[in-house]
Amino acid sequence: MENVTDRPSNPFGMTYPCERVVPGYGDANAHFHVLGDHPGVHGGRESGVPFTDSAAGEALQRALAAGGLLAATGTPPEVNRTFLSYLYPCVPDGDPSAADYAAVEPLVDAELRAITAHVLLPVGERAIEHVLATHTTEPTPEDPGVLHARELTGSGFLVVPVVDPADWTVEDEERLVERLRELQRTDYRREVDLGRFLPGGESYFVR
Repeated sequence: MENVTDRPSNPFGMTYPCERVVPGYGDANAHFHVLGDHPGVHGGRESGVPFTDSAAGEALQRALAAGGLLAATGTPPEVNRTFLSYLYPCVPDGDPSAADYAAVEPLVDAELRAITAHVLLPVGERAIEHVLATHTTEPTPEDPGVLHARELTGSGFLVVPVVDPADWTVEDEERLVERLRELQRTDYRREVDLGRFLPGGESYFVR
């Protein structure tokens, strides 16, 4: 089933408990969902678009473009089967508390499941820890950065953790770009064809 909307910003009309928000942006039928921390870490305070207005966001966009997930970088970027969002979409005054993250978690989870991407890319330590805990059976290592650009099997997703772009080395960026290119040379979709049960035998894929 495909989502029918051509609105790239907040395609599902989520309402968050804050005055200033940087909602999800991109393709509502994305194959790749990039999940960062919050606008104070990865940018977007001024533009309202995730992973913009910051050095970390620019570095990530550059890698996503080189890896084929963006058709062009910019504010906003031109996505290619990709959706960008935050674990805490509100523009914070300081660091969000655990209660702040908990307040928006149901909305973030609803959007994640509505997009139903095949590959989930958590960016930064907090997003990696959250995704590992809620969408995989993988334990969180003492240093989540050791999982950078690795493929992990999740519950409904292939998970590729991404170390925070602010901490990247040249090798970190190159490793992510190569992983993204390699993924697209393979069948990364976790689907089953049930077309054999339809009268005409057409393909009918389900997750």
